[in-house]
Amino acid sequence: MAGALALVPVAAAGTAVAAEQEPAPTARTAVTISPVDLAGPAISTVKVTVTNAGPDRMRSLQVSFGGPVGWAVQPPVVRVDGSLTKGASADATFRIQVPEPRSGFTVRAFTATATYQGGDGAGSATATRTQRSGTPLANLAAAYNNVAVTDESDTAPGDYDGEGNSFSAQKLAAVGLRPGAPVSALGAELHWPNVPSGTRNNVTASGQAVALSGTGGKLVFLGSGVTSGASGTATVYYTDGSSSTGSFGFPNWSFDPANAHGATLVASSDGRNRPSGYGNAGIAYRVFAHSIPLDRTKQVDFVVLPSNGSIHLFDMAIAP
Repeated sequence: MAGALALVPVAAAGTAVAAEQEPAPTARTAVTISPVDLAGPAISTVKVTVTNAGPDRMRSLQVSFGGPVGWAVQPPVVRVDGSLTKGASADATFRIQVPEPRSGFTVRAFTATATYQGGDGAGSATATRTQRSGTPLANLAAAYNNVAVTDESDTAPGDYDGEGNSFSAQKLAAVGLRPGAPVSALGAELHWPNVPSGTRNNVTASGQAVALSGTGGKLVFLGSGVTSGASGTATVYYTDGSSSTGSFGFPNWSFDPANAHGATLVASSDGRNRPSGYGNAGIAYRVFAHSIPLDRTKQVDFVVLPSNGSIHLFDMAIAP
C-alpha cells in the first residue's frame, strides 16, 4: 500500500539481543613433519614445515614438536621471525633423543603444532606423523596364545580362564561352532578358528599388532571375556598413515548379562570342560560379538588390539 511504513522490531530496554556468531575459521595451514630416524640410540634431526594457505599474511608463528613419552626434544619451541605471505613456507628444526629400538613391532607417533596470527585466521594447526618398526603379525591366527576349546575326552590342555577351564568342543559343535565354521555377526562374515581341539585357538589381548586389509564402516570382533572387566580400546591404522580408535568389551563367558559392555550374544553352549572333565551342565558358556567404527573412506592396514588379558578374541573382520 502506498505510504505504508515498514515496522522494524526494537528490543525493549534491558533486553539482550543475541548476535549471530560466525563459525570459527577452519585451519588451512599445512604442517608437515619430516621422517624421523629411529635407529637409536641417537639424536635425530627433524624438520617441521609450515605453509601459509590462508588469504592473509601470517605473523607471530611459533612451532612446537613432540614425540613418544620420555623422548627429549630441543628446543621445545621455535619462533619464526618475520611473516609469511600466502603460499610461503617456513621450516623449524628440532633435535629428538631416540632410544635403542625395541624388539618386535612398534608404532611411534610424532606431533607438531603451529600457532600464529593472520593467515587462515584459525590461530593454530597440528600435524601427526606415525612411523613403525618391525612387521605386524600376518593375521589373528598368528597371535593365538591360548587354548579355549578341548574335547570332553581330553580336557587337560584347556586354560581359557586361567583356572584350567575351557569350552567343550562337543557342546560348541551342537550350536554350530565347529572348526572353520562361518559365523555371521553384526554384518560381518567371521569364522570359528579352524584348528583342532586342545590347541591354541584364540588371542588373549595384550596390544598385539595384527595385519588386516579392507574397507568398511566397522570392525567386528568375535570373542568373550574371562572377567567382568573385559573391555579396552583398539587402534586401527590405515594405509595413508592415519589412525582411529574404538572401545569395546565382552561379558564374562558365563553369568554376566549378555548385553554387558554393549556386546551381542552369538552362541551359548551348555557347561564347560574342567581339569577333571566335563561339568557345570545347565550353565551357559558364551561367545559374543562387538564392533568399533571405521573410516569407510580409507583402507585398513593393521589393528593394534587392546591391552587387557581378560579379552579373548577368536576372529575379527570388517563389515560394510
